[in-house]
Amino acid sequence: MQTRNKVFDDISQLFTNAMGVAQGARDEAENAMKSMMDRWLADRDFVTREEFDAVRAMAQKAREENEALKARLDALESGKS
Repeated sequence: MQTRNKVFDDISQLFTNAMGVAQGARDEAENAMKSMMDRWLADRDFVTREEFDAVRAMAQKAREENEALKARLDALESGKS
């Protein structure tokens, strides 16, 4: 009976170790895939949402300033005629 328990203990330990190895391999593969995706995205020159929003705000401000200057120029030109 002792021998049988030893065999079951050994099999149980083997499966426990195999599960640990499988989990480690999964974590390693996950980290490698994330790293590869990060490098791929960095190589594509994508911008972050914050950078996009900052440029959009700058463009909106420039558009508003341009409209104000155009209105001022139109007013000055209409006063000359």
